[in-house]
Amino acid sequence: MTAPLIVLAGLLWWMVLPQNPFQSAPIVGTLLSWGAVAWAVLALRRVPRRRLAAVLVAGTVLLGLVAVSAPPRTSNDSARYAWDGIVQKAGVSPYSYVPVDETIAKLRPDWLFAPGGLDDDGRPVCAKDLFPTDSVPAFGFPSGSPLCTAINRPHVPTIYPPTAEIYFAAVRIALPDSVGYLPFQLAGLLMSVGVTLLVLSALARRGLPAHIAAVWAWSPFVQLEAVNNAHVDLLGAALILVSGMLLTRGKPLRSGVAFGAAVATKLIPVIAAPALLFRRPVRFIAAALASFALLYVPYLAVAGVGVLGFLPGYLKEEGYSQSGGTRFGLAQLVSAGGWPPVLSAVALAAVAVYVLRRTGPGNVWEQQTVMIGLTLLIVSPNYPWYALMLLPFIVLSRRWEYIAVILALDAIYMVPIEDPLSLPLHQAALVLAAGAVAAGTLWRRNRRHRLAALAGVAADSGLHSDRPATGSPTASPHPTT
Repeated sequence: MTAPLIVLAGLLWWMVLPQNPFQSAPIVGTLLSWGAVAWAVLALRRVPRRRLAAVLVAGTVLLGLVAVSAPPRTSNDSARYAWDGIVQKAGVSPYSYVPVDETIAKLRPDWLFAPGGLDDDGRPVCAKDLFPTDSVPAFGFPSGSPLCTAINRPHVPTIYPPTAEIYFAAVRIALPDSVGYLPFQLAGLLMSVGVTLLVLSALARRGLPAHIAAVWAWSPFVQLEAVNNAHVDLLGAALILVSGMLLTRGKPLRSGVAFGAAVATKLIPVIAAPALLFRRPVRFIAAALASFALLYVPYLAVAGVGVLGFLPGYLKEEGYSQSGGTRFGLAQLVSAGGWPPVLSAVALAAVAVYVLRRTGPGNVWEQQTVMIGLTLLIVSPNYPWYALMLLPFIVLSRRWEYIAVILALDAIYMVPIEDPLSLPLHQAALVLAAGAVAAGTLWRRNRRHRLAALAGVAADSGLHSDRPATGSPTASPHPTT
């Protein structure tokens, strides 16, 4: 057990190493680490059950400390989280001003903002390695002075809904503005441990082996995206899991409240809804809507319709309303023009109806895996951290083939390939993931059929063995004398 954990820690350190000269370290390290996770799961089978939870948590903390030892490696989203938290601490709505607005320039910390320069064409430029993450050149508003920031899209308001904004404010509230990325990384580590404990609880409730929780707790995906990059998607994933656990225990109102809060974290958790409507759906939906609306009230009172932030522009910029790029990549293989979004919507509707009709208390984790996993495969977002809400359900359902979806999204985001090769290679990754999911589904179906056939044969054999054999002494109604 110690050896695979050391290997995982070493690979993670290499993946997050600042200024790593090997550009592909994150994706290569991820692939190698998944092999080490499989090794670790096998090794954990030998750990006594009474010690297993402590070992898993200790390993999670160890890997998490490695992950927080460096600034975010592949995303600068947590820079926006920090800025939103900083402005809220100052009593300013994060929906009211864009980061380049000089009205709130006095709030800017040096680790997020720096003066910029101009190139020969008058465009803003930033010095190399100005920030630990990417530097974004911009113009201050309204002066037009060149500005550099670590925040992506600094010319637009925040996109994040209120649960996320409350989380951002809570993490930053007691800290000096000069403190950098570490608070959100540590918060991600604490939440990853919390989700590990939730997964262990759900596994125990179903009588499943606890050691498979390492697929969540020790995975390179969680350590990179949830801890090092500190993505708020982890909060949404935790709330979806809590919602499902409450629903299976017969608490639809509390489940709906948790689900509403999950959707108010980043909206995309709404795709989990079809697998959560199997028990008193009216109560569940009412509680979810009330929770979602109440979370918006304080922000709506200050910013009005500004609470929509950059969401409409984001959806357009990311291609959700049109084809092109990798979005709807599988549908682009069989259609063109405006058809890929349409075909994808039809496929998503079919998956949702299938999950809605088949989900019950005994298979909610399996159906949640299908719903979220196929949605990500069909929509093919550019950002792998959306799958943080998928991995807990893969573990609870043991539908390991869906890890291929996570790997495909990792490859789309992290493999450094330029056009014109990027689209066909990204589509190849999606096809391979779809093939893995299809193969796993067929294998499980065939296995169920074989087991059912064997059970039928065994039942017939038992019936015949209990029946007296024809012609035997005990079978004759007239015993011989």
